[in-house]
Amino acid sequence: MRPSQRALDQMRTVTLQRGVAPFAEGSCMVSFGDTKVLCTASLEEKPPLWLRGAGKGWVTAEYAMLPRATLERKKREGTSGRLSGRTQEIQRLIGRSLRAVTNLPAIGERQIILDCDVLQADGGTRTASVTGAWVALWECVQWMQKRSMISLNPLRDHVAAVSCGIVNGEVVLDLEYQEDSTAETDANFVLTGSGGLVEVQATAEGKPFSEEEFNAMLGLARKGIADLIELQKKVIHGA
Repeated sequence: MRPSQRALDQMRTVTLQRGVAPFAEGSCMVSFGDTKVLCTASLEEKPPLWLRGAGKGWVTAEYAMLPRATLERKKREGTSGRLSGRTQEIQRLIGRSLRAVTNLPAIGERQIILDCDVLQADGGTRTASVTGAWVALWECVQWMQKRSMISLNPLRDHVAAVSCGIVNGEVVLDLEYQEDSTAETDANFVLTGSGGLVEVQATAEGKPFSEEEFNAMLGLARKGIADLIELQKKVIHGA
């Protein structure tokens, strides 16, 4: 039995709450069980310097974890003057995931920055960030359309992410920290609403995983992400 008493193919309780940051053009508070991330979208009326004059916009992300998001206080990365490799990896993952479903020319020469701040961490912060950031991005796009800044919705599809792994020889969905820290294999999957693969990160610890085990993890990821995208749809349509 898993620490949370969940079935092997069962997600934690997931919530998405829109409009939690009134000063941002878009926002979403996302919870995967005890993991909680505040995602905000900020619109800038100019693209990055290297993209100016290209006739298209840009979507990017920044990720941070509050000092007491974990059991012990972690030093703010800003005080050290540089981002850790983990932080850079995660924020690049979030940005790539969102750009995969965004028509960048439709934004115009603008930039949308998604800030994902982890308030509480219990495993799956990057997957929660991707899932919640899409909702914040959608809100930002709606904000732009209402002000006639863009004529077309640049979001071509949904995107969401979930973790899978092999724990005690069992393939499981949506790992919490207690499982993640002892897993024989840890994987993160990013998929679109139409089922396309955006990114897969899978790492074995000590014992390699088989192709059959990988396919089993992918199958669970598809199930979990389908549920997440249905939740996104309900949230944006007010159901």
